[in-house]
Amino acid sequence: MMNELSILSTVKLNNQVEMPLLGLGIYETGSSRQTQNAVAWALEVGYRHIDTAKLYGNESDIAPVLQKMSLARNEVFVTSKLWNSDHGYDKSIRAFNHSLERSGLGYFDLFLIHWPVEKLRADSWRALETIYQEGKCRAIGVSNYTIRHLEELLGACKVPPAVNQVEYHPFLYQKKLLEFCRANNIRLSAYSPLTKGEKLDDNTLKTIGNRYGKSPAQIMIRWVLEQEVIVLPKSARQSRIIENAEVYDFHLEESDRKTLDALNQDWHCTWNPTNIV
Repeated sequence: MMNELSILSTVKLNNQVEMPLLGLGIYETGSSRQTQNAVAWALEVGYRHIDTAKLYGNESDIAPVLQKMSLARNEVFVTSKLWNSDHGYDKSIRAFNHSLERSGLGYFDLFLIHWPVEKLRADSWRALETIYQEGKCRAIGVSNYTIRHLEELLGACKVPPAVNQVEYHPFLYQKKLLEFCRANNIRLSAYSPLTKGEKLDDNTLKTIGNRYGKSPAQIMIRWVLEQEVIVLPKSARQSRIIENAEVYDFHLEESDRKTLDALNQDWHCTWNPTNIV
């Protein structure tokens, strides 16, 4: 199957919704014009998945691009997220409605709890269940949840999370979390798959990349894809957006996958939710 991956490849969520494996992350992509350019470049290349959030301040920058490019709403999968200051049942409902109104999209394909806020996340999840049951988003999930947070949620929820979006790359190979999510029919989604650029000069990545004629970034993206993990490389540069999508004309040999697995250092380039109670 891995040889047959394409930019249009999807995975099936636990409610049968199809989610594209490759998405464009648009955190800190700049002004509305810069963000809209990035979204347009991605869609032109063939991306069909855009990942935004209230925190990013650009939920409203997707719909105008779809309209300009004459793309139907159902042709593009859009994820947004609930920010930490909006937790609690009623506040979560209001925050979702504001995000949806800002977006102009009519519905979100996926809506996530951005962070497992202490004492409030259970009420927030109940709100997401309500939103889902009302048909305002096609799937709901979480972000930055550890196994412990997921166990807590699975023990209480009526609707299980479809996705857990976490930092994930060869230097933070969260194998136990991946296995737990697979066992519980939760899809893992990888943000910061390129380590915010901090590991792109790694000699192992360069050596493997040279064998395939690929960049370290492309090697890391392919490593994620071959695990059937959703991957969200972020860029506002057209050349990088194109490069990040040119990962479908090769597959990693087993020995190279094992070498990449072994790069794990439990190293976070972003948030570390491990100690969140």
